This record gives sequence, C-alpha cells and structure tokens, in this order.
Amino acid sequence: MTNQINAGGVPIGGGAPVTVQSMCDTDTRDAGATLAQIRALSDAGCELVRVAVPDEDAAAALKVITGASPIPVVADIHFDYKLAVAAAQNGAAKVRVNPGNIGSREKVREVVKACADRGIPIRVGVNGGSVKRELLAKLGLREAMLRSGLEQAETLEELGFGDICLSFKASGTADTVAVNRMAVSSPGWRWPLHLGVTETGTNGLIKSAAGIGALLLDGIGDTIRVSLTAPPTDEVAAGIALLKAVGKRKGGVEIISCPTCARRGIDVVSLAREVEAELSDIQAPLKVAVMGCAVNGPGEAREADVGVAGGLDGFAVLFRSGEAVRKVRERDIVHVLAGEARTLVKER
Repeated sequence: MTNQINAGGVPIGGGAPVTVQSMCDTDTRDAGATLAQIRALSDAGCELVRVAVPDEDAAAALKVITGASPIPVVADIHFDYKLAVAAAQNGAAKVRVNPGNIGSREKVREVVKACADRGIPIRVGVNGGSVKRELLAKLGLREAMLRSGLEQAETLEELGFGDICLSFKASGTADTVAVNRMAVSSPGWRWPLHLGVTETGTNGLIKSAAGIGALLLDGIGDTIRVSLTAPPTDEVAAGIALLKAVGKRKGGVEIISCPTCARRGIDVVSLAREVEAELSDIQAPLKVAVMGCAVNGPGEAREADVGVAGGLDGFAVLFRSGEAVRKVRERDIVHVLAGEARTLVKER
C-alpha cells in the first residue's frame, strides 16, 4: 500500500477511494469565470480541480478562487518556482510541478518549504513530451519517464518532504500503462499515483478507457483524470463512468442494453438514452435493462433490478426484480421504467 497524502481534505493513496479530477480551461486570471467552471465541475462530481498558473496575476487570482471553490484546487506550475511558492501562499490544496523544470536545488527547497509549512502535497507530473532529450536518447521513453519521476521524488524526500504524488503520462496508451506498471514494481515504491493518458486527441475516451482502465483493474492508481479534447465536465462524467465500469465506485444507474440487431422489436438506442437521462439524478445503485428482443433480452432483464425485453408487436415485457410483470407499449417504456426504478429506490 502507498503512502497517503491529503489535498484540501481529499485523501489520495493509502487505501483511500480513487478520486476523479479535471482541469479548468478558463483563464485563471479571470477568477469569476474560473469559479463558475469549478462549480459546474463540482456539480458533475469532480473531486479535485487543477488550474493553470502561468504568471503572477494568475497566482494572485488563486487567493480568490481557492477561497470560494467548493472543491480543492491544484495549482499547475511550469518553470517558475516563485509561482509555486505564491500558489501555496494563496490557498492551493496541492501543487503540480514537472520534474527538473523548476530549476536549482535551492529553488526546489523554497517550493518545499512553502508547501511543508502549509501541509500542501506536491505532485510530480511526468509527461512523455517533456522528458529531457538526453535521457530519452540514453534510456528510451518509458525508462526515461520513470527515471525522471523517481529522481524528482527522491530529491523532494532528501529535502525532508514526503507528501508526494507522482504521475506518468504519455500520449500513447501502451507507453502509459507500461511506465506505470514499471513504477509500482520499482524497489521501495511508496507514492500514490495519479493516472491519465495525455494528449489523447479525438479518441480520448477509447485511449483513456484502455489505459486507465487496465491500470485500475491491476489495482494501480489513486486518482484519475480522463483528458479529453472536450468540455471539462465531459472528463468528469467519463471518469466516474470508468470507475464504475472497473468496480471502483458504486452508486447511480447502470444501463444494460444490447448492441441491437435485426431481431430487435423496439428502438433500443433511443430508449436506452432516454431512460438514462430520465434517471440521471438517482444516486443509489440501480441496474436498468433495455433489451431489444426475446433471445437474450429476458435473461438480461431478469438480472437487472428493473428492465424490459422487446417483442415483435410494438410491446415489451417489463421485468421487476427478476419477475415478468406485464407488457408495456413502446411509447410508454421510458415512463414505466422510470416509475418502477424510483419505486424500487424508495422501497430499499
């Protein structure tokens, strides 16, 4: 088991539940816009949010942002150690730095002191695209990424700082999975891991599900960000769904629906989406099935808490807690399933 750090009241590592992060795409210097986005992210289920701190004005705005944010704020720092110090002073719950780009050991010491004085952890974030060229040439991408992160973590510990989280992210899914597996297999590994596949382009959901999902199923990872070229709230929804898919989070409605084929007797695609939207406010764990025909449908619908299996006459059979209840017209399926689902939740 890894060490545990605490970011503004959110535990990471040491057996704590895996948390979901995202990053604002607003200008941090615009505190109002940034806070509005953070609130939207929090409402979507985000538990930690990162903001870019590119200059002194952004660092100053952090004081307003962190003072009003509903969730802990992580400051993303590159190159200027003074910005990391200012971020710590202005309420950041965690500071993220890239290995080696803060500068001399004395500059790193200043960052360590600012964070240690306030109980703020540091994430050492290693990206495949920012590893030193000489290391890449000598070791190759995966080993170079690992070496960069380990050296920076060890430097922080030599300076008396132990509240450390690491991340190893590449744009390639296989590289990301490999380097994280290498990390946890390293002698004396003790640090919590933040997971993500970076710069995923238009296939972000697939790359992230493959990479983050594989690691989570291995029991690797303590906090995640599904990086998408999309609104940040989409990242949160994807992260929550991913944690549910690998059994790391319970709660909410799980829709079971078939991939559809020529046997379907109802419009499974539209109905599944409508049912999911209708029940999106339910937080209790609930399994709802929308199946298209009588081949596999009845069996899957019985396994769900409530569900329907379509027929050939515009009707579907309603199942509740494993028992067939009655026929339902296709136009009434959403209304009936929603009603049955809410009744089941109340009865539990």
